[in-house]
Amino acid sequence: MLKREVYLSRIRGFYDSDLVKILVGIRRCGKSVILNQIVDEIKEKGVKDDHIIYINFELIEYEELQDYKKLNKYIKENIKDNNIYYIFLDEIQRVDKFETVVNSLRASLKNISIFITGSNSKLLSNELSTVLSGRYVLFNIYPLSYKEFTELTKKDPKCEETFWDFVKWGGLPNRTQFTDEINIKDYLHSVFDSIILRDVVERLGLKDILLFNLLLQYVVDTTGREFSADNVIKYLKSEGKTVSTETIYIYLDALCKALIIKKIYRYDIHGKAILKTLNKYYMTDLGIAQIKNNNFEINKCFAIENVVYNELLERGYDVYIGKTKNGEIDFIATKTGEKLYFQVAYSLDKKSVIEREFGAFDGIDDNIPKYVLSLDKEDLSRNGVIHKNIIDWLLEK
Repeated sequence: MLKREVYLSRIRGFYDSDLVKILVGIRRCGKSVILNQIVDEIKEKGVKDDHIIYINFELIEYEELQDYKKLNKYIKENIKDNNIYYIFLDEIQRVDKFETVVNSLRASLKNISIFITGSNSKLLSNELSTVLSGRYVLFNIYPLSYKEFTELTKKDPKCEETFWDFVKWGGLPNRTQFTDEINIKDYLHSVFDSIILRDVVERLGLKDILLFNLLLQYVVDTTGREFSADNVIKYLKSEGKTVSTETIYIYLDALCKALIIKKIYRYDIHGKAILKTLNKYYMTDLGIAQIKNNNFEINKCFAIENVVYNELLERGYDVYIGKTKNGEIDFIATKTGEKLYFQVAYSLDKKSVIEREFGAFDGIDDNIPKYVLSLDKEDLSRNGVIHKNIIDWLLEK
C-alpha cells in the first residue's frame, strides 16, 4: 500500500488537536486509505483500539447511524473515560445534519479528536463554516500524482509510455489494479456513475443525466480554453438539447460540487485582482475525461496542461490563469510567501512555439520565478526563464 506522505505530513501535526480535521476529495481518490494510515500511526503511538471509533457510512452495518441523533448517541456511549478518543467519520455527507453532530461533539467533549471525509463540496459549504466557525482545518485530497502513480505501480517514471498511461487513464488509485483497457474503462464508468447518482442526483436533485454527460463532454473537449455559455448552448442544440444559460450554470456548479471538474479564475497581473469572467475548467481526474471524451484521443496539449494544474494543487498552491497586457500566462501558482509563473507546452520543436511560450512573460517586470514546462529533454532556458522537462518537474520533491 502506498503511504501518501504528502498528505500525512500536513495532517500529522493535528492528530491530537481539538480542531475538526476535514478531508475532501472526489470519490475513490484515496481518502479512506489516508484515514486508515492515520489510524495505524495513532496505534503506533500506543493508542488502544477501544479509543478509536471508525465509522464508514458507505457500509450497510452503519446505515442506522445516518440518523444524526443516533450517530451522536452511539459516539457518546462509546466514550468511557477521560483519555483522548479518535473519531473517524468516513463519507459523512451521507448523514443529514452531520455538521450539527460534529459541532455538538466538539463542544461537549474535550477529550476527542475528530476526522471526517467527504466526496462533495458540501463539506466546503458556508453552512459548515458557519456551524464550526473556524474550529476546523481542511485538507484537499487529490487522485495520485504522477510520482505517487509510479511509486505504486513500480513503473519506470522516466519512461514516456508510463507518463502517457497516467495522462490517459488518470490517477484514481484502484484503476492501477487493471491492465486491460476495457477493465479500466469499466472501473472508471462505475466511479463516474456512482458520483452522478449519489453526489448529484440524490443530494442535489438534478436528474437530467443526459445533460450532465453532454455538458461534461463539452468541458472535456474544451479543457483549458475560455468557457462560453453561448458556445455550450450551440453545442447542446446540435445534440438535440435546448437549455437556458441559467440551467447550464446550475449543472456546471453541480459538476464542480461533485468535484468532477474545477473552475479556475483569471488573475490580472498588473491590476493585481482576481477576475470573475472568462473562467476555465479542468478535470479533477483525466481518467474520467477519457471515458467522457467525444474524440478518439484527448488533446494532448491540454491534457498535459491539466496534469500540471492538478500537480500544483496537490503541492498546495492556489492556482489562477495569469492575465497580462498582451495576453495570458497558463498558470500563476501562489502559497504563503511564494509565487510562480508557468507556461506549459507539448513540445518546443519550432522557433515560433519557443517565441510564443517564452514571450508570454514579456512585459512582466518582477523577480517572480518563471517556468516553461514541456516534454523536450534539452534545456532551453533563456532570458531568466527556466525551462524544465515536465516529467522531471513532476518527479521533483
